[in-house]
Amino acid sequence: MLTTTTTKVLEPGELDDALAVLDRDPVANAFVAARVQVAGLDPWRLGGEMWGWYADGRLESLCYAGANLVPVCATPEAVRGFAERARRQGRRCSSIVGPAGPTAELWSLLEPAWGPAREVRAQQPLMVTSSFASEVEPDPYVRRIGKHEMDLIMPACVAMFTEEVGISPLAGDGGLLYQARVAELVGAGRSFARVDDGKVVFKAEIGAATPRACQIQGVWVAPEYRGKGLSETGMAAVLRYALTEVAPVASLYVNDFNTAARAAYRRVGFQETGAFMSVLF
Repeated sequence: MLTTTTTKVLEPGELDDALAVLDRDPVANAFVAARVQVAGLDPWRLGGEMWGWYADGRLESLCYAGANLVPVCATPEAVRGFAERARRQGRRCSSIVGPAGPTAELWSLLEPAWGPAREVRAQQPLMVTSSFASEVEPDPYVRRIGKHEMDLIMPACVAMFTEEVGISPLAGDGGLLYQARVAELVGAGRSFARVDDGKVVFKAEIGAATPRACQIQGVWVAPEYRGKGLSETGMAAVLRYALTEVAPVASLYVNDFNTAARAAYRRVGFQETGAFMSVLF
């Protein structure tokens, strides 16, 4: 038994303990919880390692170490332990993302070794709702994208990613991993769009989903259609799908400087309940 504070990679047999930690905040932890509920703790299936921080043999905090480094319910002591492990291992992730407080602390410890970052987004409001009742009428033309429509939705997904992250998802491996992720969401029935004259003019995905919460991502309106309210009516439509078919609570996080999007999401019914932080490499 571990009798002192320490960190280690979780074993598959510790799944229940990991899920108990994730369940402490099902909204903020939706991304990691969704992966663990599908893949368990096997690193190959999970797409990364799950680190645990233990105090007197009890699992207290987690850190997902895959394409993203994500602290979960991380105490200051746990953050220090995770930072030390990450420094020894070297940077393998393309971003650090998570609740603003622990993520800022983690980055402050890693920046001397890993910095500089390409971009730091220190405050990304976390917005949550459990109701789609609002004055915004859902767009009746927003629909689920079918598996046969990958060629239709991919250009919009690439445009959104490039605009949001600042680099193309087609770089490096030619977009194979990104295309696989888009196909996964389409296949799961969690990709939605409005298509006018064969062109995607609005799109969004339910990116992470557990029985308790889901997270909407990738909200995008074609540039020539912006300013017409499509983000509000489109989001209202996606939110209706999310809350009636996926989970009782829906969330998203948005850049603090995107005041227009924050206002649109509030009109649909979202409320700001916290903040995330993203460090992009």
